[in-house]
Amino acid sequence: MTRDEYAAFVAETKQPDGASCYGYDGLGFKDAPGRNWRNPGFAQTGRDPVVCVSWEDAQAYVAWLSKKTGKRYRLLSESEWEYVGRAGTTGARYGSDDPAKLCGYINGADLDFSKTFPQDDGANKACSDGYGHTSPVGRFGPNGFGLYDMLGNVWEWTADCWNESYAGAPMNGAAWQTGTCGRHIRRGGSWYNLPKSLRAAMRDGVPSGNRDVTGGFRVARAL
Repeated sequence: MTRDEYAAFVAETKQPDGASCYGYDGLGFKDAPGRNWRNPGFAQTGRDPVVCVSWEDAQAYVAWLSKKTGKRYRLLSESEWEYVGRAGTTGARYGSDDPAKLCGYINGADLDFSKTFPQDDGANKACSDGYGHTSPVGRFGPNGFGLYDMLGNVWEWTADCWNESYAGAPMNGAAWQTGTCGRHIRRGGSWYNLPKSLRAAMRDGVPSGNRDVTGGFRVARAL
């Protein structure tokens, strides 16, 4: 979801912005009071993905969108996310695995990231994607299913509770609603991640109320 799309939801529902948001300072993540999706600590356009939104915020958004449109919207299950994220590929990521070519389809931690955070020496120094933080959606090459930003830009919340492995996971693609449900799974990596984390198999279990500058969400519509 973009900032503009999320702003329309907040204007109509008065969804709270949150009192703080975790931000990256080049050394690690710290909770920053006063930061929220309106003011994440860096400039964004209305077409940039919204950040500093929790899993609860994302669920409130899809409930509102479903009611407003009369169509059923929801978060993807983790299984669905991996299917569309891989887009028929069997490697680590769609597109190239060459670090010098990642900037053609992923907004990640690269040379432009290094200009913003020179104290972080772990970035991919083989290419520049043009952005030190988030980028407007759709600026990079799509995957084989025609979907943009499945890797990089922002982590995306899924509907699934956190489980360490896939043992016992639903076999029908549905969201896994048991496990550690105070945490939910995000996929895809973000603008601050190195290539090792910008791959289709990467998964992260995050407290459901967490808001940070690397996390947003994508929605699916039930047909």
